[in-house]
Amino acid sequence: MYGKNPYTVYADERPELFDSAGVPIQPNGGISSEFWFGLEPGNGYDVFTKLIFGIRTSLMISVAVTVAVVITGILLGVTAGYIGGKVDYGISRVIDFLLAFPSQLFFIASMPVVVSLFVSPRDETPTYVRVVALIAVQWVLGWMSLARILRGTALALREREFIEAAKVSGAHPWRIIRKEVLPNVVTPLLVQATYLLPNFVTIEAGLSFLGVGIVEPTPDWGQMFSKASTELVLQNDITYMFFPGISMIIFVVAFNLLGDSVRDAFDPKTAR
Repeated sequence: MYGKNPYTVYADERPELFDSAGVPIQPNGGISSEFWFGLEPGNGYDVFTKLIFGIRTSLMISVAVTVAVVITGILLGVTAGYIGGKVDYGISRVIDFLLAFPSQLFFIASMPVVVSLFVSPRDETPTYVRVVALIAVQWVLGWMSLARILRGTALALREREFIEAAKVSGAHPWRIIRKEVLPNVVTPLLVQATYLLPNFVTIEAGLSFLGVGIVEPTPDWGQMFSKASTELVLQNDITYMFFPGISMIIFVVAFNLLGDSVRDAFDPKTAR
């Protein structure tokens, strides 16, 4: 077992591993059989352990956002597409309005506002409050694209013969949505969810990189990118950027390939 703690500050516990500037003495950031990915300049966190625990933080937040987005997309998108009329018009205008927001700037600007609703600016913000704020902000500005896709799918489905047959039989609209429409939107729903998840991971990492997301000592990939961009790291340990950078690329590519596989599995006609 590797047996390292992501919160251990090796710069304090084992100062002989670092020089006066807080840089690991051994080459390549202190990579060795004891520290597989080396030590972080400054505090001296173990890079491998921080990387593993960092994706746990990002993934937990992103899964929560994705679930919230999927539920909202189903409720509003499918309802708008099937019911039509004023309901469709109202929901579509809300979607258009929210899509007009510059999402990246709004993420950055709204995070401190949302956090301040829970904690006074004079007090230290608990990690769980930052997590809740990250989930809420990404959810509010993240459900529209999925809802629009599901709306289009529901619009096409409501003209199909089996839907018309259900209407003629006297089935309630909500029963038709639950029994007939929802099973037929599973494919685009799953495909889009596998694309949304890595997107939310990168957004969360970006917010933490900018200092408005998760902060130390809680491990997070965005923090690692932020640390890697500091002058101390750039001048003394360029290998530090390699590990979170490659891990993020592998993670995003893996989920994109998963999305393609899910699409091909549910719709063999699109298989290349």
